[in-house]
Amino acid sequence: MLTVFCSIVQLLRNETEHEARFDVLMRRTGPVEKDRNLTVFPKEQQMSHTMKPMRAVRGISQSLRIAFLLFTCAVLSAQTKENRVRNIVLVHGAWADGSGWKSVYDILVKDGYNVSIVQEPETSFQDDVTAVKRALALQDGRSILVAHSYGGAVITEAGNDPSVVGLVYIAAHMPDSGEKESEDGKRFPSDLAKSGAIKKTPDGFTYIDPAQFHELFAADLPDDKAAFMAHSQVLNLADNFSATITTAAWRTKPSWMVVAGSDRTISPDLERWYAKRADSHTVEVAGAGHAVYVSHPKEVADVIESAAHAVSK
Repeated sequence: MLTVFCSIVQLLRNETEHEARFDVLMRRTGPVEKDRNLTVFPKEQQMSHTMKPMRAVRGISQSLRIAFLLFTCAVLSAQTKENRVRNIVLVHGAWADGSGWKSVYDILVKDGYNVSIVQEPETSFQDDVTAVKRALALQDGRSILVAHSYGGAVITEAGNDPSVVGLVYIAAHMPDSGEKESEDGKRFPSDLAKSGAIKKTPDGFTYIDPAQFHELFAADLPDDKAAFMAHSQVLNLADNFSATITTAAWRTKPSWMVVAGSDRTISPDLERWYAKRADSHTVEVAGAGHAVYVSHPKEVADVIESAAHAVSK
């Protein structure tokens, strides 16, 4: 709307400049000839002189109108900038940390966003929710909350914070109120769930067998990057997957879902099912593995920016 309004103002300015050039041309041309030997009668010359004050008044009036419209355009532009959502908070999932967001972070920062990356401890579901809320409290205004994998359950709970105006799920779980991620996973069992690759420490923390990490979690990443992620896993408390959502934020706030087309950690069918149930804006990245935010940062950043633009209107 603002763009259309300012375009109209520009058209009026062009029209005024055109009329001004026409008046200058008429003054340079002099009396209008009826034929080669006959000039304008004195009465017609008098009418021409009478038109000059009228043109001057009309010019002043139109200039004032354009000045007012330009002022209004500037005010609306300033208001639009104030309403823009510039804060993006990124939340990693289980068996990962915030470093995986590096490429997405770089794109968003280059495009002018204020980006924060939460390093949730994965020691309990409530600890992770608290870590996200702590990051939200540090923002200077409204925020888009983004999460990958298990982090989707975390932001579904933490996203009820009033500063959150949009939720973006990246190959993530999206439970409803009263649901558990672990139970939702049974709707469409993933290759990881059936593989036996999830291991548990004596004190109840889980991790993916490093020997199987590449094929199940990061299939579309280079060997060296997948190996680094496999050996830098943040172990996630097993009970976190069975935490019950109290109030699902996506029920009252707009949401977006990036489906990883070849995900083996969460079934792509489950991601599609989540998105359909929540009526989320959905983008599918064909051939992408679970770590789609690492392997396809541009596509992921585009969805995040689309969310920010949508809630800024």
